[in-house]
Amino acid sequence: MPPNLARCPTEPRTLEIFDESLRRCSANPRFLDRFYEAFLASSPKVRQKFTNTDFVRQKRAVLASLHLILLAAQDPENPDRYLREVAERHSSAQLGIGAEFYDLWLDSLVATVREIDPAFGPEVEQAWEDVMTIGIRYLVSRFQARGA
Repeated sequence: MPPNLARCPTEPRTLEIFDESLRRCSANPRFLDRFYEAFLASSPKVRQKFTNTDFVRQKRAVLASLHLILLAAQDPENPDRYLREVAERHSSAQLGIGAEFYDLWLDSLVATVREIDPAFGPEVEQAWEDVMTIGIRYLVSRFQARGA
């Protein structure tokens, strides 16, 4: 059973701030390159996990995932609709992306947004943390293979 994301509702203004920031970041061609530079530098385990990764494809996938997490945050009663396939791909049965990676991922992501988004400030930072935490909680809750 997926977690009830409605327990941690995200305010409409938070979602708007996140969406606007994501648009600004996505418009910068360096955004995902800088994110992966930061993320890969965050831990030897992260670097090892991404050995032999096709980063052109990976960057497309992570950008799509950011949008899917936003959709899940906008529709907290139906996270499966947006995140089920992402969770299956990251689960212990497939890629094995466990909870220990998500703090590094989020720290790297927020640091990159701080660098790339010209409108970055406390509200933008909080919006990224709030929205991404919804997706992270969902992915972590679905990590163990259970016929998801």
